[in-house]
Amino acid sequence: MKGLIVERAGPLALIQDGGRFGVRHLGVTQGGAADWVSLGWANWLLGNAPQAPGVEITVGGLTLYAEASTTLALTGADLGATLDNEPLAPGSCFTIAAGQRLAFESPRTGLRAYLAFPGGLDAAPVLGSVASTVRESLGGLDGQGRVLTEGDCLTWAGGTSGGERTLPSGAGTLPGDGERMTLALVGGAQIADFSGASVFEAFNTPWQVDQRADRMGVRLSGPELRYLGEGMVSEGIPLGAVQVPADGQPIVLLNDRQTIGGYPRLGALTPLACARLAQCQPGTEVWLTPVSAGQARDAHLRQLAGWG
Repeated sequence: MKGLIVERAGPLALIQDGGRFGVRHLGVTQGGAADWVSLGWANWLLGNAPQAPGVEITVGGLTLYAEASTTLALTGADLGATLDNEPLAPGSCFTIAAGQRLAFESPRTGLRAYLAFPGGLDAAPVLGSVASTVRESLGGLDGQGRVLTEGDCLTWAGGTSGGERTLPSGAGTLPGDGERMTLALVGGAQIADFSGASVFEAFNTPWQVDQRADRMGVRLSGPELRYLGEGMVSEGIPLGAVQVPADGQPIVLLNDRQTIGGYPRLGALTPLACARLAQCQPGTEVWLTPVSAGQARDAHLRQLAGWG
């Protein structure tokens, strides 16, 4: 079958969808698009379901050669995408003809771009998802979770009507010019066991995204969070959990996190905030802002309704 051939693989291009659910009791992580909002918008542009499989391209370096013509959608980070050397702006649909090359170079803004295909990419689900999880060897083109490599052929299901939509104003996860990168956080069960002064500092002082960041978790550096409570027994940890090890520098757990952990937690970033954090390059300044569980739920439902 004809499709898009990977000519240059880049460091980390993965097939991702909405993630793998209902299997964490087996020790299997969630996976899925780190910036699930951008994948959702890319699919929306083509008329797909928001969680339809696409390609998550981290930091660029990917080149695809088209053996067949089709319409694609591109959202998320600006990775210097070009079509036969002509610039492509993220946040739109475009047609690629047989014989053309689609290339991604390096980040200009953001960290992860998302490429959606008509009807979603064609791959066999493993445990209910095609999400590539390298650490667990699950998902992707061959079910082994590996990154895309040279020679891989990307094919798609087809059958959608897309190509006529444009993104609404304010869609996406990247902040506007001069806008702070704010991350909404719902307080957790142990928040009262941190010193009051350190909790105040946590919400009134900027944090920096550390170099130690991947799809499993993102370490933040900034004011020290001082935990005064007793030691903990390991417990299940959700997406966005803000764990605080002994050095007081938090780790935000993302899609490929382990399923249990024993560090105390300040709380958890909302899923929308996790998508925003996934677009932050090392050194980016971020601000934590407290929200209630109800506010987080309402914001999440508004996002889903936008794709209705």
